[in-house]
Amino acid sequence: MPIEQIRTFLAIALLVVLFLLWQAWQQDYGNTRAGAGRADRTGQSAYPGTTGSSQGSSTRESNDIPGLPRGDSAADSTMIPTLPGADLSNPDALSGSAASSDRENRPIRVRTDVFDLLIDPDGTGIRRLDLLAYPESQDRPDIPFQLLSQGLGNYFTAEAPLFGSDPALHKPPRFRPEQHDYRLAEDQDSLPVRLFWDSGDGLQVVKVMTFHRQSYVVNVSYQVENTRKQPVAVRLHGRLTRYPPPDQASIFRLPTYTGGVISNAQDPYEKIDFSDMAEQNLKRATQGGWIAMIQHYFIGSWVPDADTMNQYYTDREGHLYSIGSSTDKVIPPGGRDTLSIRGYFGPKIQDRMEAVAPNLSRTVDYGWLWIISQPLFWLLQRIHAIFGNWGVAIIILTLLIKLVFFHLSATSYKSMAKMRKLQPRMMKLRDTYKDDKVKMNQRLMALYKEEGVNPVSGCLPIAVQIPVFIALYWVLLESVELRHAGFLWLSDLSTHDPYFILPISMGITMFLQQKLNPTPPDPVQAKVMMALPFVFTVLFLFFPSGLVLYWFVNNVLSIAQQWVITRQIAPGT
Repeated sequence: MPIEQIRTFLAIALLVVLFLLWQAWQQDYGNTRAGAGRADRTGQSAYPGTTGSSQGSSTRESNDIPGLPRGDSAADSTMIPTLPGADLSNPDALSGSAASSDRENRPIRVRTDVFDLLIDPDGTGIRRLDLLAYPESQDRPDIPFQLLSQGLGNYFTAEAPLFGSDPALHKPPRFRPEQHDYRLAEDQDSLPVRLFWDSGDGLQVVKVMTFHRQSYVVNVSYQVENTRKQPVAVRLHGRLTRYPPPDQASIFRLPTYTGGVISNAQDPYEKIDFSDMAEQNLKRATQGGWIAMIQHYFIGSWVPDADTMNQYYTDREGHLYSIGSSTDKVIPPGGRDTLSIRGYFGPKIQDRMEAVAPNLSRTVDYGWLWIISQPLFWLLQRIHAIFGNWGVAIIILTLLIKLVFFHLSATSYKSMAKMRKLQPRMMKLRDTYKDDKVKMNQRLMALYKEEGVNPVSGCLPIAVQIPVFIALYWVLLESVELRHAGFLWLSDLSTHDPYFILPISMGITMFLQQKLNPTPPDPVQAKVMMALPFVFTVLFLFFPSGLVLYWFVNNVLSIAQQWVITRQIAPGT
């Protein structure tokens, strides 16, 4: 195959790869609203039994909220023992949502240096959680990003209820808080929120939710004391429930994964999207592990104790989807024990998540080229630590990548320069043997051999660099560190250039680079190659500006390197 055809093929192949990546994401994650309804714009919630954000999960009717797995989706007795005396198939016993009409509805507010959150009045779960260090948008910098919420179109809650074999624990107990307003003081490194419950006949439970300075970890523990003469079995659940967000993927908006993840001994990173939950209730039994609901840049997760046997499950009820865990213990007569679970609710910062649980950092999903993406992100972080700007870090990373591929690129450019120098002789051979393609190709190959030119050597470096480009694409798309990170006129490197200056400049550099390459003799190929800069410019208009910055700088460096090599080999060009 002539060099021009190979080069054209590779350029088109890159376009196809980019398109297929987008198509794959669309197919896997674009349509995640299986069975999901729409919010009524009259003010009524789309979730059955709720009236919007004013109602906590503890005030909804139990048959209108997804409870923990029931029937055949409940904990398998062969893996985790059923609690004696507890009817785990009873929706009221599992949902944690039924409440008496006289129950106090005042939530518990907790404010730290990173959180502003509301806990349900009965202490069951978190009904709202704001991330103070992350604004909702650049247009609204004073409004924090709301990760957990019961608002319309953004329903996402986290619960950690306790059940037991005692009839009083068939529903989550009504805890009594010490107070309803907590704030982390300047001289405090941690803030415990204590809640109390007493059965009145020998069973006491103290629930402690502990928050930490500069941390997105929430520690939840239940201290259970049994002064009775009979053992009491208890079960701690960690549950994440959300309403699938609207599908916003399009050719102009890059899709990212939103859905559930389970980590267990068999599969350290198993995606469970909403369509999977709609098809069947899943369950996994393993020691350790964790569950999560992830979205672009942010995560909510529960991590049970690593040394306990845990049951992981999914559940769907109506328009709401749940993913959860359960852990069992038996409190002997006159004994006491503690059940605990940790939550991480915040940005997907890899170092912090890895400190919470093994493989939790994998929720920063780099796709199938993660083995390349991980070291690229590590290097990008180290460069940013020195220069303090992500745009500068991307430019320097581009320089380093260019150095790695310098000799490979030089081989390609030398081959192109030699091909350009031979172009008059090649054109003459094509004119001479235009009626005999076999003879023409034989003469061309003889010419290549005589001049020491390898046509394929000019294309291999391009093919090798394509995986690096795709890996860097995922790094720049998935890294929360680039969210709202500015550079020159760009206010956010994670989104497209609002003025399209960078993609247009990138297209110009592609056009200039084309002029340094030998012109394909075939008119059709020549037109295709000349159209590619325009096609790539249109394609990159809505790509993350950080990625376009990489491509632009890479093109500028490539032009400089190719121009120098071309002038050395063919001074007259």
